[in-house]
Amino acid sequence: MASSPSSPYPSGGRYPQNGRGAVVVGGSRGVGLAVAELLAAHGAGVVVNGRDPDAVAQAAQRIPNARGVAGSPADPELADALIDACVQEFGRIDILINCAGVAEPAGSSILTVTSTQFRELIDAHLTTTFETCRAAAPKMVAQGGGAIVNTSSFAFLGDYGGTGYPAGKGGVNGLTLAIAAELKEHGVRANVVCPGARTRISTGPDYEAQIADLHRRGLLDETSMRGALDAPPPEYVAPTYAYLVSDLATEVTGQVFIAAGGFVGRFDRPTPTILAYRDHQDNPPWTVAEIHEHIAKL
Repeated sequence: MASSPSSPYPSGGRYPQNGRGAVVVGGSRGVGLAVAELLAAHGAGVVVNGRDPDAVAQAAQRIPNARGVAGSPADPELADALIDACVQEFGRIDILINCAGVAEPAGSSILTVTSTQFRELIDAHLTTTFETCRAAAPKMVAQGGGAIVNTSSFAFLGDYGGTGYPAGKGGVNGLTLAIAAELKEHGVRANVVCPGARTRISTGPDYEAQIADLHRRGLLDETSMRGALDAPPPEYVAPTYAYLVSDLATEVTGQVFIAAGGFVGRFDRPTPTILAYRDHQDNPPWTVAEIHEHIAKL
């Protein structure tokens, strides 16, 4: 199937009918489903993953040229099976997109979260991302290229409170930047998208109450609160994912982007600010009072 002139995908090489092979983790609902549908519309063959078998089956049925594989890719065997399914079905694994996620328990904080809840959140976000990247990266390197897009969140800044959710998303950022640096020489790109979209984990009375409480406590300003309560549909963020896995973005890697409705942005890479310096070869350690003096200037 040849691509239209407006498509970000080429014809698909020696698999022209199926196009490129893609795996979308969390592709049965929300942002992941919108991304999977858009990739399929541009000619890609898509393996859709989610933990709910019924939702996966429904998504695979509605998306042209799609196959569904249910289960949690935090399980290494399931992650391997996902990537293998893409290679078997479409000949190669060109695209890996991680969109899976679960909400922090209502009212969760370091004062209330249990160790079990924390591990579940880390598994859903960071472990799933690691396992699928671990499974896909060697195959992408062997075939001479590929594109990975992982999903993070504004929550990694800590502004939304919680524990495992921001920790997992912050870990996704660091992991993705490391993957991008390590695989750049092999033609494999890796980027992050922090989406702002209305999904099942960002709707409902519990979610609205949580956002209002964060605003009351001063963690969210008025603009951020209103944005969180009036997020657009997932279709508004899907094009950023599609762009990052297309040939239009061959020079883009190791970046953390924002896609929220009509807003597209990027987080600048953190760089250190020097507060004070003296050569340790010729000077003693800073005293506590001196450290205070330097930091107090901020």
